[in-house]
Amino acid sequence: MKTPLLKAPTGACDCHIHVYELQRFPLASTATFGPPQASWADYLEVRRALGLTRAVIVQATGYGFDNRCALEALALAHGSARMIATLPVDTPAGELRRLHDLGVRGVRFMMIPNSGGVMQWDDLEPMAERIAALGWVINLQLDGRELPHYEKRLADLPCQLSIDHNGKYLTPVAPADPAFRALLRLLEGGRVWVKLSAPYETSKSGPPQYDDVGALAASLAGAFPDRCLWASNYPHPGRTDAPDNADMLDLLARWAPDEQVRKKVLVDNPARLYGF
Repeated sequence: MKTPLLKAPTGACDCHIHVYELQRFPLASTATFGPPQASWADYLEVRRALGLTRAVIVQATGYGFDNRCALEALALAHGSARMIATLPVDTPAGELRRLHDLGVRGVRFMMIPNSGGVMQWDDLEPMAERIAALGWVINLQLDGRELPHYEKRLADLPCQLSIDHNGKYLTPVAPADPAFRALLRLLEGGRVWVKLSAPYETSKSGPPQYDDVGALAASLAGAFPDRCLWASNYPHPGRTDAPDNADMLDLLARWAPDEQVRKKVLVDNPARLYGF
């Protein structure tokens, strides 16, 4: 397994990984693609190779509301991971508290069309109200080009909000584009975070540097180092051209050349948001 050139600081966290145990936990009927087998043990090998010690397990869309696979991985992590679940908006308060005690720290909203997401936009405010007192985060993935439309709604949420994959502009925009400026304004508000991750999912310029998305990631790290997170997006579900995880970590050195900024992105910011 490839070793990154970037040496991660102590306590570094991978803020977006998925686990799949396809034999023991079959996919939900809402799944839209067949992901690879990727157990927690498999991921631990990746985490060690990258020099990381913490992770955030994000409920895979392929499992819908069935969080058992991710919860099992969370237990196997023995305190070195937190989890983002996918939950019905009417989940009882006692169940939310039980999940919190297990290490769950947020709810996933996958809003990319045809991605298998089971949450609805109408669930957003009610769920945000329910989780705010727990200190949880809404983990949102949407086409960033829609951010101007949703900006006020997102800014008004009472809880923390994290936005995936550099804003996930399905067609990358320029840093001066109004849709990217909307993301910057959200970050300025103090309750929104963004993951510097998975440039391959939207880049048109392609590897190895993904320059179009990389320009956005560098702008985010430069303008809001206290609001940025990093993630591998292991195991890169839905991709036949999965990138090397070490290359994904090494891109952070391009986007955030300052070592102190990288420490914020890899250690300090995830510790604050997810409660490590």
